[in-house]
Amino acid sequence: MPPRFYVDQPLAPDTLLPLPEAVVRHVQVLRLHPGEPITLFDGRGGSHAATLVEIGKRSATAQVGARDTAECELPFRVTLAQGIAGGDKMDWLIEKAVELGVGAIQPLQTARAVVRLSGDRAQKRHAHWQALVTAACEQCGRNRLPAVSPVANLEAWLAAIPANAGQRLLISPRAESTLVALAQAHRDDWIASGVTLLIGPEGGLSPEEERAALAQGFTAVSLGPRILRTETAGLACLAALNALLGGF
Repeated sequence: MPPRFYVDQPLAPDTLLPLPEAVVRHVQVLRLHPGEPITLFDGRGGSHAATLVEIGKRSATAQVGARDTAECELPFRVTLAQGIAGGDKMDWLIEKAVELGVGAIQPLQTARAVVRLSGDRAQKRHAHWQALVTAACEQCGRNRLPAVSPVANLEAWLAAIPANAGQRLLISPRAESTLVALAQAHRDDWIASGVTLLIGPEGGLSPEEERAALAQGFTAVSLGPRILRTETAGLACLAALNALLGGF
């Protein structure tokens, strides 16, 4: 498959496009040459076949071709509300969640989080995570970029959660119901409404945070008898929903 690149501007067939600086660097790293095919997408759906026309030291242009309307999005929407994980775990989690079809990501500051983000540091991490989303979409073939929301405090996020958040699921090892059982029982409803997954950081959510989530309409579900790490739990949920609701 030709290399895929995201371009943050509307694309149109039969146009000559100066490529953005980030794409130029990527083209040079891949050692592509004029005349080689590439694929461009603008995040608005669909993609365009294109051909590299000219490559300079700091610039490159491409001839944009026909639009391909094919998509590889899930038939349902999933929002991952994730307690911020430490080290490289959050980066890895976001990248893999995009590959598994997540529709939106909400990083949450929680009581037991190892990492504390605020101010400029939070803004820089937010920009970094959105860049990871773009790169993951380029790699996996998605043409629509999942949004990464700015870091939010869990309590404030719960108070402002929209009515269209769909089925709200709190992943908890103490839950009596399992994700699989509920997904099988409510498959059509979940596909229509979408799903919001709430997952705590390394230390999990505090009892007070779990009670607050339950008070906002979340249903506690477990992922079986084993305790999964925070960076595993969300991906396990996404994989299970792909299998149960139709994504694989």
